[in-house]
Amino acid sequence: MEYVWKQKPKASQSAVEKLGKEINVNPTLANMLINRGVESFDQAKDYFRPNLSQLHDPFLMQDMQAAVERIELAIDREEKILVYGDYDVDGTTAVALVYSFLKGIYPKVDFYIPDRYKEGYGISERGVRHAAENDFGLVIALDCGIKAIDKVNLAKELGVDFIICDHHTPGDELPQAIAVLDAKRQDCVYPYKELSGCGVGFKLIQAFAKKKGMEESGLYAYLDLLVVSIAADIVPITGENRILAFYGLDRINNTPRAGLKALILRSKIEKEIGISDIVFKIGPRINASGRLEHAKASVELLISTDLEEAIERAKLVDEVNATRRNFDENITKEAFEMIAAREEDAEWNSTVLFKEDWHKGVIGIVASRCIEKYYRPTIILTESNAKATGSARSVVDFDIYEAIAECSELLDQFGGHKYAAGLTLSVDKVPAFQEKFEQVVKRRIEEIHRKPVIEVDDELLLDQINYKFHNILRQMAPFGPGNPEPIFRISNVYAEDVVVLKDKHLRFKIVQDGQVTTPVCLGFGMADRAKDPDLTTVDMLRSRMRFDIVGEMRENFFRDKSSLQLYVKDIKFD
Repeated sequence: MEYVWKQKPKASQSAVEKLGKEINVNPTLANMLINRGVESFDQAKDYFRPNLSQLHDPFLMQDMQAAVERIELAIDREEKILVYGDYDVDGTTAVALVYSFLKGIYPKVDFYIPDRYKEGYGISERGVRHAAENDFGLVIALDCGIKAIDKVNLAKELGVDFIICDHHTPGDELPQAIAVLDAKRQDCVYPYKELSGCGVGFKLIQAFAKKKGMEESGLYAYLDLLVVSIAADIVPITGENRILAFYGLDRINNTPRAGLKALILRSKIEKEIGISDIVFKIGPRINASGRLEHAKASVELLISTDLEEAIERAKLVDEVNATRRNFDENITKEAFEMIAAREEDAEWNSTVLFKEDWHKGVIGIVASRCIEKYYRPTIILTESNAKATGSARSVVDFDIYEAIAECSELLDQFGGHKYAAGLTLSVDKVPAFQEKFEQVVKRRIEEIHRKPVIEVDDELLLDQINYKFHNILRQMAPFGPGNPEPIFRISNVYAEDVVVLKDKHLRFKIVQDGQVTTPVCLGFGMADRAKDPDLTTVDMLRSRMRFDIVGEMRENFFRDKSSLQLYVKDIKFD
């Protein structure tokens, strides 16, 4: 895939000099910080030294007072409380967090996760009736519910109250729940709008603890769950999320709960855990149960208190994840073949694919794989319960939720946000939806959306890549959306010692003005990338042709020895 390299804006020289002098950093670092909204000593202090005291008052969130009072009333009345959540990582971590907290102070608490195949996303009629038939007076819904107007009305008729804790975009009408906690509500003044679903659940228990005079430090034990949700749900790691992620990573690296400890062991992570480890190793394992079987298994793992029991549960979850990978690979191959066949007929701005026997649990992953290869707003649909149900994924800065909303007359239901969404429609309406969605995307899409962009922080010389510089970069973590890992450009170099690893990865050194790089360069999946009809990247590197390179600086540990490496994002030959 061809990338566009985009140099991040240069701050004014006066601003760079001012910040550099205030915090004693070089111009490169000062400019990087300004691009991340850090422009003064005080902002730099908050950025480099996040503190839990900076968290916002949870009672700033609309309806929080009503939510806390309803939980208090349920406890006073000795009502049963049902903690209800979505089946993905955000939902299951949210359920584990709120359930564990409430269960620690009140015995009449249980949890419920809808079946992806029998009930679908969000609050289901089956779930509501389960609550009523089992005498639950209060349901706390997490990571779902913001559009569950009919289901909440049904619950009221059956004598069940709801508290909604969601972070998705509300519709024009809110459910008639006791409380609707969602910072994206137009009437909500809560300062930070990008909490995960688990994050909203954390604010609820934070508010309850504050009201009851409980020590807030007791809540920090739940931050390992919260950082997993922040990483896996790909919410911005800015503001409050960055503080919570910072302390959550400290927790998961030092005193993780039994369930996460077991997952870490199964994932064979032998270094300090970062956001990317959660995204690529821990998160998929938690997700696997809800994708292929039932996410109840993931919640039971996350609330385990005995490590031996957790290790057995993690083994089962890991086996499901291995099966998930097989489904993923096979369906992705079929999807690529379908796209290639379509390409022969016309040039498309979007991808909408439907096959009735694709596994519902992996279509979101397949949509992401299609974007990696073809880079277009993508929707993958399969048949479930006599309906076409799908997952949508988007490219950078293209709002796929709004594009789907323009096709709402063809849909039974839909929900989500800018980069990811879910939808359901009649099978016979799929062709019409494919056509309408393509028209909408064609009208909305801009040239900048057609190729993936690599945003470059700055250009470096080889002698600037050293441990002193890297140690400062490490303090800018945790990295993620809104606070990306710094990417640097190194120009006019050639390669030495080019080695192909496992037939698909590259390892090499680069030379600039006669100076050989200190870090080894690693290019994952780059060995067979074609740069010319007759030449691969390997051929061109070995020819000593000059090139520019962009990548991230990382520290590698092998046999108790540390070395700097450059993780290559892209190469452009002269």
